[in-house]
This record gives sequence, C-alpha cells and structure tokens, in this order.
Amino acid sequence: MGDTRTMHWDQVYNTRAADDVSWYQQRPQIVLDWISQLQLGPDEAILDVGAGASTLVDHLLAMGYGQLSLLDISAAALEISRQRLGAQAAQVEWLVSDVTHFRPKRHYTLWHDRAVFHFLTEAADRQHYRTVLKQALRPSGYVIMATFAIDGPQQCSQLPVRRYDIETLQHELGQEFTLMATTDELHCTPSGKEQHFLYGLFQWNNF
Repeated sequence: MGDTRTMHWDQVYNTRAADDVSWYQQRPQIVLDWISQLQLGPDEAILDVGAGASTLVDHLLAMGYGQLSLLDISAAALEISRQRLGAQAAQVEWLVSDVTHFRPKRHYTLWHDRAVFHFLTEAADRQHYRTVLKQALRPSGYVIMATFAIDGPQQCSQLPVRRYDIETLQHELGQEFTLMATTDELHCTPSGKEQHFLYGLFQWNNF
C-alpha cells in the first residue's frame, strides 16, 4: 500500500504545478494565526505532516522558527519546496515517509496536518497514525489538524476521503486530546471551486 501511495503522490507532483493542485494556499492564515497565539518559542520543534509543496514553511521561517521538519510521502513534493527555499532549505529537516510508518527520532511541540488524515479511510491506518502522533509529540504538545468538513468533497486527487465534524474528529484523536479551538474554512481552489474544511487545535493531556 505504501508503494502505491508513494507512486500516486509522486505522479501528482511530477505532473502538476505546485500552485495548481486543489489544496494550494498562498498563505495558510488560520494556521499562522493559531501558531502565533500559542506563542511558541523560536526553538520549539514543529512537524508539518504531509507538507508537500506547502508554503507554510516559508512563513514559519520568516517568523523566526528554526526547528522545522517537513514530512511527506512524496520526495518529489518536498523537492519542490526545497528548490523554492533555496539556501534556506538547509535550515529545514526533510523527511520522506508515509506518516503511518514514520518513526520519529525526536519530539515535537507542534504537529500540523492539513489534508492528510482525511485520506486515511481504513481504521488500521488511522490507528497507526495515532500511534505515530503520540510517539512524535512531546507531553502537553499541540496538534493542528484540518480535514474536509462533513459537507466537503467526497474525494480528492482521485482518492476517497473521510469527512469530519469536530465531534467525530475529537473521537478519532481520543479524549486525551483537549480541543482548544475550532473553525471552518471555505477554501477556494486554483480552479475556482469551493471546498469546506474543518480545523481543530488540540493539546495532548500527557502532562
């Protein structure tokens, strides 16, 4: 399954421009606002799961964060970001892995995932994801997760997805994660279509 996923996402990023995929955001404002509100120190470790060619890393570097790790199943996707960042790429840790098989070698204060979790339609994959999350996150660490909302698309990039409201997303993460904030976003794709996203900010109660 992992090889199939890798091939799929490598093909996506090898055949489409980074600013042409449906999930592209020029500026991920909701996430940047939440990170600012958390007042994380510049040396706090942040992991962007399914980072792809997202510009989140550009903005976080500009904000002074110096412990950034980008994880994606597609090396082709990460290479787009690496080339875009130029010399700044040396300040970032680049991790190529399926998140469900990721073996973290450090602990992170913040785990960010926009539009990965909703691709995990199998219960076993979601369980593996939760296991990796708890291995990677430091005690009292934070999770920012964005998925398609209940009335969002039923598939993305020709793959089926699971849609969530905040109650079902909370259930998937477990009660040991405390909901701190939630919001909705009507994302406009580069082609002009609207997609309804759900965002949740959680804190792990493993004090």
